[in-house]
Amino acid sequence: MKKLIFLLLIILSALAFYAFFRGEKVKFLVEEGQSAIRIAENLKKERIILSSLWFRALVKITSSAKKIMPGEYELNRYTPHELVLWKITHSVYISDMKIVIPEGWRAEQIAERLELARVIKNREEFIKIVKENKLEGKLFPSTYYMKKNMKPADAVVFFTSEYDKNIKPLFDNAKLPEGIDEYKALIVASIVEREAVIDTERPLIAAVYLNRIKRGMPLEADPTVQYALGYWKRNLSYADLKFPSPYNTYYVSGLPPGPICNPGVKSVQAVIEPANIDAVYFVADRKGRHIFNNSFTEHKKAIKRIKSLSSEK
Repeated sequence: MKKLIFLLLIILSALAFYAFFRGEKVKFLVEEGQSAIRIAENLKKERIILSSLWFRALVKITSSAKKIMPGEYELNRYTPHELVLWKITHSVYISDMKIVIPEGWRAEQIAERLELARVIKNREEFIKIVKENKLEGKLFPSTYYMKKNMKPADAVVFFTSEYDKNIKPLFDNAKLPEGIDEYKALIVASIVEREAVIDTERPLIAAVYLNRIKRGMPLEADPTVQYALGYWKRNLSYADLKFPSPYNTYYVSGLPPGPICNPGVKSVQAVIEPANIDAVYFVADRKGRHIFNNSFTEHKKAIKRIKSLSSEK
């Protein structure tokens, strides 16, 4: 009991000292998956705490290792160890939130993640800005550290500026097929992004869609139906394929009016440099790959083989 009282007195004394003699503010980054040992060492190195050993002991005593949240914090130098641990286990103290935006997400998914992470407060406003300015496809997917409570308009600009840095330069010296400009290439890339599972197949899938455009064939791309429906429905029905929407490439000919998601560099590069093949059909083999054909007869045979293999399991 005496030991506990003594420990509490030490903690209270440290907090009282901190209240009157705070050190200068510094930015401190906790990375995803970083160990408590490394965090303690970095805190000591930045002079935020005095003892990495005591900090590690606190983490162990309080079972806080899995509660530490990645992100960028504003911390004061020479802060009591207990207060530092409290702050890095509560997201309210994070100045910059770690946000992962996967390739192939649509604006609604990005807006939802930003709102849940408290980067923005109004997802609907974010979506409205994207739709009104035709910016779907230009919200560059990557891993970011973003400020909390950003205005939706500022968050949109944040992503589109990353697009300008990472995607736009790819088109500088690109030799696109006749009739395909940057925006149309981005639309095709967005379809490739949703179709491709394996990177090596991206140029093949891009070639199929570009070949179909060249021949005046409807694209008949399942991801465009999913986008038209408003969500990424897994198993599309025949009724879904008839869903009336300018984005549904079974329902209309040619390209949809805009991108159906936000593609990454590899999918855009695949459209700029497609594979040199004549195929206009492909079907998923249910193992993450696709079978490509330029003959509808061979395409039907491929579909039949895949269905028979599936029924045997």
